[in-house]
Amino acid sequence: MRDHLAAVVRSVVETRESCSGCGGCERVSARISMRLDSSGQLRPSITRRRSVDRQEARNDKAEAALFKRVCPGRLVRLPGEPDRRHHDVMGEYVQAFSGEATDPTTRHEGSSAGVLTAISTWLLETDRSKGVLTATSDPRSPRHTVPVKITTRDEALRTAGSRYAPVSMAGRSDLQANDAFVGKPCEVAAMRALDSNNSFDADRRPYLSFFCAGTPSQHDTDRLVEFLGGSPAEVTSLRYRGRGAPGDFSYTDPYGSGALSYAESWGVHLGKSLPWRCKLCPDGTGGVADIAVGDYWEADTAGFPILSETGGTSIVIARTHRGLAWLRAAANDGVITLRPLNLDKVAATQPLQRERKLTLWWRLAGRMLAGRPVPSYRGFRLSRVATRNPREVLRAFGGTLRRSVPRFATGKK
Repeated sequence: MRDHLAAVVRSVVETRESCSGCGGCERVSARISMRLDSSGQLRPSITRRRSVDRQEARNDKAEAALFKRVCPGRLVRLPGEPDRRHHDVMGEYVQAFSGEATDPTTRHEGSSAGVLTAISTWLLETDRSKGVLTATSDPRSPRHTVPVKITTRDEALRTAGSRYAPVSMAGRSDLQANDAFVGKPCEVAAMRALDSNNSFDADRRPYLSFFCAGTPSQHDTDRLVEFLGGSPAEVTSLRYRGRGAPGDFSYTDPYGSGALSYAESWGVHLGKSLPWRCKLCPDGTGGVADIAVGDYWEADTAGFPILSETGGTSIVIARTHRGLAWLRAAANDGVITLRPLNLDKVAATQPLQRERKLTLWWRLAGRMLAGRPVPSYRGFRLSRVATRNPREVLRAFGGTLRRSVPRFATGKK
């Protein structure tokens, strides 16, 4: 008897190459667990069915159907929201700001300007959320990243800072209905879909996200530690950034420590081997969340970010009206500062996000022309910007076609 769940999981991981490692499938079925594969990415591992009786077969079909609805490797849908504005690169929004955490320690410890850490703490201290799910270093193996549920300011500060490594945030099953969720855009998409399926009150959970350029392999982190002279298996602490903006990559092990600037650690070592799904992402700026936060860089004359060390400033985007209400309340309570921001200025300092958004429709077209299935992206208006930059469009289309058809990729006929 056919294993429907295993078939759809294999379709996403192998045929589509569109697994993002979000972990949502762990909550779809107890048969699925997330494990690091040979490429250093988290991917679902599925156990065989114990039996093939009728009830098991019905469960299998139900889990396969749910997987199709929640997996962001198959479907990402922007949440419906009235009276929003649209920006071709930055997506749907209610209002945009620049800002930072007002507490100096929070601003220093967090990536960029500590805004997500400040909002998480404020949600807890005002009893709007009982807990916040976020990511942190694994206490047993600090070079790895794990989900953690925090409930206090001290815990929020200990988990502050970005983690540029695989972690499956949407797989946690111990969340209460109003616990806040902080994750990559794909993880928020999966979490929203799972909450909707479980009939959670959509107005209770705050969904917070951040600008995401993709998930580096765990191998990239290990190679970077080795490049700096360290021993990955013996690392006792590791941070990707923070403690300043943008902050250095740094580690310690029993033999010493090492550090490297953000420009070199991300630009040279960590950001070069991203999964294919990340390159086909429609939502690198957190459009599926209530609040999305990113770095507000100063830019050179060509529009590329100047990554000099500063106190940090964040782009803070209210994607929904309830997100805007939370931001205004936090600002009124003195937790964050907010200043109105024109998103055209933001897009000018986000060359990677801009290029991906403007060429994605053609990347998907090249993929489909090669006979490869692609995820369904609903509400992103990708065709609206598909002809903005013909040179980049042709390059993206051709590159995707070559990548998707083996004989083109190898030059063989």
